[in-house]
Order: sequence, then structure tokens, then C-alpha cells
Amino acid sequence: MSDLNDPRVLFAAERTLLAWNRTALSLMAFGFLIERFGLFLELVGRREMQLLQRHVSFMFGIGLILLAAALSAYSAFQHKRVLKTLRPVEIPDRYDLHIGIFVNGVVAVVGVMLGLYLWLGLR
Repeated sequence: MSDLNDPRVLFAAERTLLAWNRTALSLMAFGFLIERFGLFLELVGRREMQLLQRHVSFMFGIGLILLAAALSAYSAFQHKRVLKTLRPVEIPDRYDLHIGIFVNGVVAVVGVMLGLYLWLGLR
């Protein structure tokens, strides 16, 4: 990846992974908010809130949640590919390289589980 032989390359890659993680979490939260806001409008008795509008909110929210899960999984995969290009001199001694990948994997699994929970809860 680089000829710098500098651990800052690893740390820059980790910052990028964490930025993607924040983006995925934000998308997931926004998707959940959109999905639940349609339900809220339906529950407060808004007459203009038709069934079709509720389903549009539901599908858009679920879509964002699943997009966030896919983004989290893909960014972990990309980070793993970057780690393979690093030389041993660029990695500090006893530094755990896989904690960021693990966290993004957990976020991806939680996103899929949340999407399934909301999908099955509607029926």
C-alpha cells in the first residue's frame, strides 16, 4: 500500500473504517426513525395517513436499515483487504488488528436482526 513503513498508515485505515461505522449507524438510526414515524402518525389518528403511506414509510425505513447493515459489512471487508497490504513494520507490536472488523460485523448483524424484527412485527 505504501512505502512509508509508518504505523500512521494503519491508523488512517482504522479511522476510515470507524467513519464508515458511524455512517452505517447513522443510516440505521435514521431508517428506524422513518419507519417508526409512519407508525406514530397512524397511531395518533391522522386521517390523511393512508395505509399506502404507512407502507412507504415502512419500506423506506427498512431499506435504510438494511443498506446500513450492508455498508457496515462491506466496509469491514474493505478494511480487511487493506490490512493484507500492510507490512509488519507498519503494525505496532501486540496491536489488535481485528477489533474494528469485529465491531462492524456486529453492527451489520444487528442491522439485519433489526430489519427482520421490524419486518416480521408488521405482519
